[in-house]
Amino acid sequence: MPTSARARGRRISAVQALALLLSFCLVATIGGVLAAGLVLPGVAVANGITGMSVTAFDDLPSELEQRPLPEKSEILAADGTLLATFYDQNRIVVPLAEIAPIMQQAVIAVEDRRFYEHSGVDPAGMLRAAVAQAAGDTQGASTLTQQYVKNVFLDAAERAETDEEKARLRAEAKVSKGPEGIARKLREAKIAITLEKTMSKEEILEKYLNIAAFGASVYGVESAARYFFSKSAKDLNYLEAATIAGITQSPSAWDPVGPADETPEQDTERYADSKKRRDKVLGDMHRDGYITAEELAAGLATPVEATLIVSPLRQGCMSANDTVPGSGFFCDYVTKVIANDPAFGETSQARLNLLYKGGLTITTTLQPGEQAVADAEVKNGIPIDDPSGVASAIVSVKPGTGEITAMAQNRNYSALLVQNPGETSVNFSTSYRYGGSGGFSPGSTFKVFTLLEWLKQGNALQSSVNGTRLQYNMNEFTAGCVGRLTGPPYKFGNSEGGRAIQQSVLDATKNSVNSAFVNMATQLDLCNIMNGAAALGVTKAGNPAANDPTLNTPAGDVPFDPLPGNVLGSQSTSPLQMANAYATFASNGTYCKPIAITSVVDATGTALPVPTADCQAGAVDARYASALNYALSNVWTGTASRVGAPPFPAAGKTGTTSDNEYNWFVGYTPLRATAVWVGFSDGMRSMNRQTINGTFYRSGPYGSSIAAPTWKRYMEQILAGAENPGFAAAADREINGERVGVPSVLGRSEQDARATLEGAGFRVSVSGAQVQSPYPAGTVAEQSATSATRGASITLTLSSGQPPQPQQPGPGQGGFPVGPGNNNGGGQVQPPRNNG
Repeated sequence: MPTSARARGRRISAVQALALLLSFCLVATIGGVLAAGLVLPGVAVANGITGMSVTAFDDLPSELEQRPLPEKSEILAADGTLLATFYDQNRIVVPLAEIAPIMQQAVIAVEDRRFYEHSGVDPAGMLRAAVAQAAGDTQGASTLTQQYVKNVFLDAAERAETDEEKARLRAEAKVSKGPEGIARKLREAKIAITLEKTMSKEEILEKYLNIAAFGASVYGVESAARYFFSKSAKDLNYLEAATIAGITQSPSAWDPVGPADETPEQDTERYADSKKRRDKVLGDMHRDGYITAEELAAGLATPVEATLIVSPLRQGCMSANDTVPGSGFFCDYVTKVIANDPAFGETSQARLNLLYKGGLTITTTLQPGEQAVADAEVKNGIPIDDPSGVASAIVSVKPGTGEITAMAQNRNYSALLVQNPGETSVNFSTSYRYGGSGGFSPGSTFKVFTLLEWLKQGNALQSSVNGTRLQYNMNEFTAGCVGRLTGPPYKFGNSEGGRAIQQSVLDATKNSVNSAFVNMATQLDLCNIMNGAAALGVTKAGNPAANDPTLNTPAGDVPFDPLPGNVLGSQSTSPLQMANAYATFASNGTYCKPIAITSVVDATGTALPVPTADCQAGAVDARYASALNYALSNVWTGTASRVGAPPFPAAGKTGTTSDNEYNWFVGYTPLRATAVWVGFSDGMRSMNRQTINGTFYRSGPYGSSIAAPTWKRYMEQILAGAENPGFAAAADREINGERVGVPSVLGRSEQDARATLEGAGFRVSVSGAQVQSPYPAGTVAEQSATSATRGASITLTLSSGQPPQPQQPGPGQGGFPVGPGNNNGGGQVQPPRNNG
């Protein structure tokens, strides 16, 4: 930190300070600036300046800590489109070679015409200003070197850790009256002399042109050139250079571009003031031979406003919406990634300082074309101003990479404290840590994690499960990580026409049958289900610092609690987490952490480390991923049958919470995984009997009502014309299961046969026709298979009680009748049929 403006010697009076300054100017005028810096204390004593301590000058600092200047950072879309700019000071540092010579000359002409002649200070000017100050007037006398020194101290003030310290250092750097003002001038003079010994004029000029303010919110000539004239500083002409050079004396007064809310009359007055100042600079440039008389005349005749081509400052994520529709929420997510990830600094404040001052170029994963479609379709599903107030969000991830390609919601992004209807800063697609939302219950879209664990435990899609029960005692569930579950019985219902019957897991998935999945969960460990989801990034999305009283666990960043209700998705997660988990299935088992940033380059061009996707091939065994893809591809003939399949291979899952509070559709292809969420954003309120986007929902809405159609419209547009591959084929083992022997039930009653086969894990159906058989009437005469996959359907055919008619023996045949034990089929009249 540069030394404070206050001298470390004892305080001096105004008379003493002025005498010291006059002594400096006199010695500098007679013996030169460098001599003045060396002999000034002795001169002060020899002239009997009352009470003047030699330390009053000796203690003034002579060195300057020059730190890298704060520069603006930019967030770019994947194709380089500028989304937003972040800065404490809107500055782009460039070398002197990239600043037009006429720009350099304009500043020298108006600010320090003897720049190349003095040694850091202008004694004659300082003497003139000192006399004027003694008479009650104020005049500038600082050289460019001294102005640079002052700006370095102002920059140091901005780096102070507290507002109080910042205010104090600002005041010390700007004070112009009294002994403190003279002390400041002496300090700047002494440091300027030192700088001139160690730096070339070109180095000093370059640093000044990069540090000085050239507008109310613009620092450095490069940013000024881009802001006022939409070009680089190296391309400025003499008129533009004169305008910029004139501003730095008083940026708020001479800035030709005022606040957006200024009246036309105020604009006219501002242009006139700016032209007056610019014309003064033009005169100085002509005086010093930098422009011709003709150029001067032409310039004086040109209105300032006629030369301006303003590129509005794009500070913060609210501006991102102007470039790429609805991208403010993604932009905000990027800033949260930077604020939360240690890759960008040890503390949150250090990370934010890097964003606002580090001159970063941040390239992201956002695809503008996909983002525009996402924004349009989520708002087509439910308009921003829909009277229902129902919210909706959509987020898309590229499988196998973790790259977030689109993120939108039916709200406008606003970071203002006072927001209009339809505006929010809360990102519905992300968790609390990354956007302020606490997440939403995923409902039946969470069932895929029970299905995944079902497959891991060696079960198959065609396995039969008992979906008849709608109530279980808590001790019927296993949760190895927490011990025995207690409490009242777990009661639930089915939704969307799910039937409480014995059924295959494949049918239960297609039709999203709660009772079947809860029964599956009783055969598994709930901890494995929840931890399996967490391994794919699906955790609770609330505030991790808050407590979830259910099992006294954190509300965020931890697995769902191992409770039966979570089999049906009761606790909350985020659309991004769900989309990214489903992307694992889409990539045939490769899990990648979601990423929004692909590269970060600092102001020096150095690439900085960024959070990686850390992709893990085989996070889900490819066999299970293929089986999941096979099962979820049936959604188009199940709960999403009213939506209809898209014109390319796709899989997905609808989700609806118990009282229609939230609707979901999470679907995917090998190219994209996309989640759509619908619901009230301020809490769990039923959407039943609401009119949403013109439709009254007497029952529902369900995942197939708004979420799935939005998904389909979006995916059909972004994948149009792309090669859309299918999924890898599922293996028979995961579909049908391991083949096992089927108990023989020939000759047994239908009731006894059914009990035996169902007890062995098979489903049973009975043919409507009876056949002749030596077995008693009503008993089993035939069974369709003697071996099948567990859970397969075995068809029984009953005996009519009539013995089979003997066949007429053909040539060479003995004509023996077929009876029990006399054939190779174990008493079956016909060979076994395998329908499994």
